[in-house]
Amino acid sequence: MYEILDNYSDFRDLKKMQFNKLKKMSNEIRHFLIDNISNTGGHLASNLGIVELTLSLYKVFNLDEDKIIWDVGHQTYVHKILTGRKEEFHTLRKFGGLSGFPKKCESKYDMFETGHSSTSLSAALGMARARDLSKRKHHVVAVIGDGALTGGMALEALNDVGYRKTDLTIILNDNQMSIAKNVGGMSTYLSKIRIDPKYNKFKRNFEHALKKTNFGSGLAESLVKIKSGIKQIVVPGMFFEDLGIKYIGPIDGHNIKEVSKVLSMAKKIKGPVIIHTITKKGKGYKFAEKNPGKFHGVSPFDKVTGEIKSSNKTYSKVFGDKMIALASKDSRIVAITAAMRDGTGLKKFSSEFKKRFFDVGIAEQHAVTLAAGMATEGLKPVFAVYSTFLQRAYDQVIHDVCQQNLPVIFAIDRAGIVGKDGETHQGVFDISYLSHMPNMTIMSPKCTDELGNMLEWALTQNYPIAIRYPRGGDIDKSNLIAQKKFTRGNWEIIHDKGNVAIIAAGRMVQSALQVKEKMQSLGIEVTVINACFIKPIDKKILNKLVKENYKIVTLEDNVLHGGLGTLVIEYINSISSSVKVLNLGFEDKFILHGDVDVLYKLNGLDPDGILKSIISIL
Repeated sequence: MYEILDNYSDFRDLKKMQFNKLKKMSNEIRHFLIDNISNTGGHLASNLGIVELTLSLYKVFNLDEDKIIWDVGHQTYVHKILTGRKEEFHTLRKFGGLSGFPKKCESKYDMFETGHSSTSLSAALGMARARDLSKRKHHVVAVIGDGALTGGMALEALNDVGYRKTDLTIILNDNQMSIAKNVGGMSTYLSKIRIDPKYNKFKRNFEHALKKTNFGSGLAESLVKIKSGIKQIVVPGMFFEDLGIKYIGPIDGHNIKEVSKVLSMAKKIKGPVIIHTITKKGKGYKFAEKNPGKFHGVSPFDKVTGEIKSSNKTYSKVFGDKMIALASKDSRIVAITAAMRDGTGLKKFSSEFKKRFFDVGIAEQHAVTLAAGMATEGLKPVFAVYSTFLQRAYDQVIHDVCQQNLPVIFAIDRAGIVGKDGETHQGVFDISYLSHMPNMTIMSPKCTDELGNMLEWALTQNYPIAIRYPRGGDIDKSNLIAQKKFTRGNWEIIHDKGNVAIIAAGRMVQSALQVKEKMQSLGIEVTVINACFIKPIDKKILNKLVKENYKIVTLEDNVLHGGLGTLVIEYINSISSSVKVLNLGFEDKFILHGDVDVLYKLNGLDPDGILKSIISIL
C-alpha cells in the first residue's frame, strides 16, 4: 500500500535516502496518519505538521546515542512510526495498545515522558548537564512548539540555558498554534521574526562584500564591536541571542533538505542554539489545515468528508452556553482560559464578549493569579481549565486565591477519567489537593443540566468555588432532575430506602442509580445520595446515617487518598467507630490510557464492579 513506508526498516534507513525519496515518504506518512487516526481518534493536526521536521532530525542525529525530547508528547506519532511501532499503530490510545504520548516502557527511543506543555527544555538541559558531568559527547535536542514558549517553565529554562552556555540544540516548531490560535507577546514576537527573514541573508552578503578588499576586511573587524547594537535594532531574533542562545532562522520546516543542512551545521556549534522552523499545522489534509483546532485532539472521523463523530450535549457545551447567558445579564462576569478556548466550550463566548474573554496562552499559573487580581476589583472571573492542567497552578490557587478568600470560580473540565490520553491527562487528583485548601468549596453536578444551575449559583457567592465535571455527556440521566437551588454543604437525597447508603459525587451518581436498580432486583433497597458539595461535606446527613447505623459507601472518580471518601471517613471516625464505610474510587496509581468504559471496569467502578464491592460488605 505504501511503496516506501512498507519497506522501511528503522531510522538508519533515512540516512541513506535521497531527499526526493524522503519527500515521497513524508507524503506516505501523512496518508498513513489520516487512515489510522480517522479510525482510532487522536492528535492529527500537530502530527501532520511535523512530518518533515521529524524525518530531518532522524536523518541527521543518531538515536542510539543522541537524545531527542519532544515537548507535549502528542506530536510524537511520526516518531513512533519511525522507531518501529508502525505495525502497532492501529492500537493507538486503546487499552493495552500504543500510548498517544512518549512512554519509556514502549521504546528506548522515548527518552522522556511528556504530556504537559513547556517541560522539554528543562528535561533536555538536565540531560545535557548530566552528559557533560559524565564526560560523554552525544547531542541533546529539545523540540518545542511556539505555543509552549508561553509557558513560564520554558522561559525559566531558556534563561538557565543561556547563562551556563550548555551545549544544547533547541528546535522551535513554529506553527502559530498550540491548540487554539496562539496569543500574547511571545506569539507577536515570533510573528515579527516570520515576516523579517531577510536580515541574516543581508548580513552574510554584506560581510562577504566587505572582506573582498583590505579596507573592507578591516572595517568588518571593526564592525564586530557595533554589530550587536545593529542586530538589536533590526533582528527580532535578538531576544534569544541576548539570553546567550545562538538563533538560526526562520527556515521552512517542510523543506527536508534545508532543515537537514541547518541541523548538521547546528551540531558543530558550541553552546546552545535555537533553530526556528515554520510549519503548518494540519498540513496535507485540507480539513485539518482549515480548522487545526478542531483536528487537534479528534474523535474518529470520516476521512473523506472530515465529519467528526461526537456527542451533542456535553458538559463543556452546557458550560459555554450558560456562561453566555449569565454574562449577558452581568457585565462583571469574565472568562479566562489557558489556550483551551474550544475544548472548554468558550469559543462562542470569546466572539460575543471579546473584551471579557482572556486567553493567556499556556500559562495556568498566570491565569489563576490574573483571576485573583480581577476578583479583588469586583469582577467575577471564571477560569475554565482541564483538571490535569490546573495541577500546574497549585501554589497560585492556594496562595493567591484561597488565602485571600477571593471569589474566583474554577470550571474544572475533564475531571475524572478522560480515557485515551492516559496518565498525564486523567483528572483524578483535583479533589485530593483542592479539598485540603482552606476557604475552597468543591461542587460537582450529577448531570449536564445541573452544571448550568451550579455555575449560576456559584457566581452569586463570595468565596473560591471549584466546579468539577467530566469529559463528554451523561451516562444515563433518565431518572434525574437537576437541582435548581443549592445551600452550601447540603447534599441531595435522591432515593431513600434501605440501610445501605451510596454517597456519590458528580456523574458517578448516575452509576449509583444503575447499581440501585441492580440491587433492587436482588431484593436489596439502597439509599442514593448526591454529594453535590464535595467540600464541605453534609454533616447533618452523615450524623443521621451514623445514628441509624447505615452501611455507607462513597463513590467518586478521583483517587481515594484525600478524596470524598477520605473526608467522609475522617468525619465518621470522629463521631463513631462502629459504622462500616466502604470507599470506592481509584487506587494510588496512575491510570493507563484506554476507553473510559474499559478503565472504569478495570478499576471496579462500573455498575457491576460497584455492586460486587457493596455485596461484599453486606
